[in-house]
Amino acid sequence: QVQLMESGGGSAQAGGSLRLSCAASGHSISSYSMAWFRRAPEKKREGVATIDPDRGTAYADTVKGRFTISRDNAKNTLYLQMDSLKPEDTAMYYCAARQGWIGYLDETLYNFWGQGTQVTVSS
Repeated sequence: QVQLMESGGGSAQAGGSLRLSCAASGHSISSYSMAWFRRAPEKKREGVATIDPDRGTAYADTVKGRFTISRDNAKNTLYLQMDSLKPEDTAMYYCAARQGWIGYLDETLYNFWGQGTQVTVSS
């Protein structure tokens, strides 16, 4: 079992930056695919970015070029650097994990989830 805890959410102005962290416990994440998802009010949860055990990454088109996913296996932590934030990035952000290689953003494939951290971007 892997437990995930997100942090780093908060408020930012449009054009600003935030860095989210996801601390894992219970098992090393080095062999896990990790991902960030988000859910905006009254919308379905959507994939943001994913990184596999070899650090291959994939991004949603809506965040490509603005967000960067990374991992520090020594710290058992996943990150999401969010730059050039837009009001439409406002959402609850969730960290997710699954052992092995996934490579794309399908929430049904991830079996460990955090509780989420809120990001609010004002114009």
